[in-house]
Amino acid sequence: MLIYPSYGECCNLKQIVVNGGNRLNGTVHISGAKNAAVAIIPAVILSDGVCRIENIPNIMDVNLIANILHEMGARVSRVNKTTLDIDPTYIRRPVAAYDIVRRMRASSYLLGALLGKFSEAQVALPGGCDFGVRPIDQHLKGFAVLGATHSVVQGMINVKADRLTGGHVYLDVVSVGATVNIMLAAVRAEGRTIIENAAKEPHIVDLANFLNSMGADVRGAGTDVIKINGVKHLNGTTYSIIPDQIEAGTYMVAAAATGGDVIVSNVITKHLESITAKLREIGVQIDEYEDAVRVRRTDELRRCNVKTMPHPGFPTDMQPQIAALLSIAQGTSIVTEAVWDNRFRYVEELKRMGAVISVDGKVAVIEGVKELNGAPVKATDLRAGAAMIIAALAAKGTTHIEDIEHIERGYEDVVEKFSALGADIRLIYTDDPIARRA
Repeated sequence: MLIYPSYGECCNLKQIVVNGGNRLNGTVHISGAKNAAVAIIPAVILSDGVCRIENIPNIMDVNLIANILHEMGARVSRVNKTTLDIDPTYIRRPVAAYDIVRRMRASSYLLGALLGKFSEAQVALPGGCDFGVRPIDQHLKGFAVLGATHSVVQGMINVKADRLTGGHVYLDVVSVGATVNIMLAAVRAEGRTIIENAAKEPHIVDLANFLNSMGADVRGAGTDVIKINGVKHLNGTTYSIIPDQIEAGTYMVAAAATGGDVIVSNVITKHLESITAKLREIGVQIDEYEDAVRVRRTDELRRCNVKTMPHPGFPTDMQPQIAALLSIAQGTSIVTEAVWDNRFRYVEELKRMGAVISVDGKVAVIEGVKELNGAPVKATDLRAGAAMIIAALAAKGTTHIEDIEHIERGYEDVVEKFSALGADIRLIYTDDPIARRA
């Protein structure tokens, strides 16, 4: 039996400490994509056999979703650090426990998977990072088109259908979560389902490829129209998850912020196009290879305007990191958040380090400063935590980063990877008197 550590276990007693000023140099290997893994693991529920998932990132969110399946009855075993075997045939009840599910946003994908397999599901309202309202009305709209009804009772979402039948779903807004959930519910429904205005992110394509490897018939993933012809059964499979474009982008920005020279390996360069384009505009030199990019900065950073958009636009999950970089760029930059309502909470933390940033609604105006200074800060969410590390690496002096459970949700071996690039970074346990004096 596989038992994973509890979410945030001891994280409130840990900090990341960075002594800034070192240029990053060397090669960093990018792990499997978090956003793909947390969609593909629930999708295993739809299978009638054992699935082996390779290139899994060893991060808290993956451990959580695997633990949820384990608690539901699935047999989950870790073959090695990056490979899981999951046998979903032992799941008997389509119910996901409240105490685990409420801790992560992607747990909502259990709704579509359980509904697709059992024609019903009971899942707690999802949690995760707090940067605005996370309505699931588009998810439920899609389920309704397939023939399901829903209710919310004591924090649990209940969806149920006598039988699922294909239909035509038009999403009012581009939603990754709704696209994923409707795909999961539709692959075993009777007839054809068409999703218009679908999300086009790389992990949507990866999920479609995974489903097709089990015998599903999903076409058009990566475009704004996805067509799904329902099948009666899905087989077990072996599948390798794509590399994480956001982790790759984070190390690219960190290299630029420190004036370093870093090769970011195990990437799909096409997935990085919007990030690469902005970094080049800022004055960073990037060389592209078959499955790697080399990031170098030999000149001053230049101002740049950035607006987050659904794929293939600049990803919202890279917005805090690019803002940290622009805080030390020459001139005035404007960052516009067009996806989430409340994603600038990290700005107050950057200002503790000397950044000059003003926020008005979904727009941040950044006046570049010559240098940042180390300070006590906290990770307000996953990507904000990455931004704090980037700022700390570029800053003068020492930075203590608290609430690192957010960082551990989505970055594998982040301290070890940065250390290998020459960063002066370490993990400390703050209940240790020696650590507190460090």
